[in-house]
Amino acid sequence: MRQSIRIALLSGGVCLVGTTTLAQVNVGITVSQTGPAAALGIPQKNSVAQLPKEIAGQKVDYVVLDDATDPTKAVANARKMIAENKIDYLIGSSATPATMALVDVAAETKTPYCAMVPSKAVVDPVDEKRKWTFKAPQNDAIMAESLAEHMAANGVKSVAFLGFTDGYGQGWLEEVEKAMPAKGIKITAVERFQRTDTSVTGQVLKILASSPDAVLIAASGTVAVMPQKTIKEQGYNKPIYQTHGVGTMDFVRVGGKDVDGTVFPAGPVVVADLLPDSHPSKKVGLEYIKAYEANNKTPFAVFGAHLADCMSIAANSVKPALEKGKPGTAEFRSGLRDAIETTKELPATHGVYNYSPTDHAGLDNRSRVLIKIVNGKWTLLP
Repeated sequence: MRQSIRIALLSGGVCLVGTTTLAQVNVGITVSQTGPAAALGIPQKNSVAQLPKEIAGQKVDYVVLDDATDPTKAVANARKMIAENKIDYLIGSSATPATMALVDVAAETKTPYCAMVPSKAVVDPVDEKRKWTFKAPQNDAIMAESLAEHMAANGVKSVAFLGFTDGYGQGWLEEVEKAMPAKGIKITAVERFQRTDTSVTGQVLKILASSPDAVLIAASGTVAVMPQKTIKEQGYNKPIYQTHGVGTMDFVRVGGKDVDGTVFPAGPVVVADLLPDSHPSKKVGLEYIKAYEANNKTPFAVFGAHLADCMSIAANSVKPALEKGKPGTAEFRSGLRDAIETTKELPATHGVYNYSPTDHAGLDNRSRVLIKIVNGKWTLLP
């Protein structure tokens, strides 16, 4: 009898579950369709429709639930799918706090897990707890280095940091504190804010009092507009940098003239149409964008491409995992984990993945580009 792979996607209450009684691979994905990280979670949920319906001759189904940007809810979603749907692969979440919580669930239940946030701490070091976790986004270190290089090349001697108080902001701060001094750039001030804050005027005044040559904002989604708008309102007219957490046209739309001139690093899919034909991510990136915009009638967002890459990583590993056991068994899950860990030169929207027993981040400098917002459009920097 033909087996069927059933992928359970945790997000927004959408449930695309097959009724077949045959063996299935259940994959759980928790995304934040509501809450502060909704700008990330919605395009992730919207990408479900274009995921493969069949892999290695096996049928694929999807389930979607919403974790509302709440780590407790994300964990509850994952445990529900593990207990009730016997998932074999977990993907999520949209924000760092929830993602970090899921690392423990994956380790406890021995479920292969693909994370969709860039924080290095999710997969480093690859110890017993992180053995079951991989991630799709670029490490903060890769992106921080690209910003430091750009600042140094453009005469920036000092920078102030304003970032989230959570793991996303902390991860970036740790990398900035390494990358900037290495390029001779002084960090003049460090300020933090909550994703739910409605004002950062106090933090901005402290930052500007340090007279930096540039400001780096470590936030994500449209939430990252508010601090930049506040900085502009205070009359600051020097360079403002953002992180790859703003790789969506919603950031440009909401920010308007206040974000014009912003420089930020991103995965190659963000400017897939501007990449040279030789770039390994151009073809797959354009295919993702075309399918997303056809299905949703809205511009794509980089965050949904993380979901697509997580699924590409799994799809590449299903066939060898089937040789270890049937879907729904510990042998299959272990085989899937082992196969992902041996992934080599897999081109995807955000770069080329190469995992190993000591590297569950998997990406190199081919996974980054630098972008500048000019007149409401993305421009690829050399």
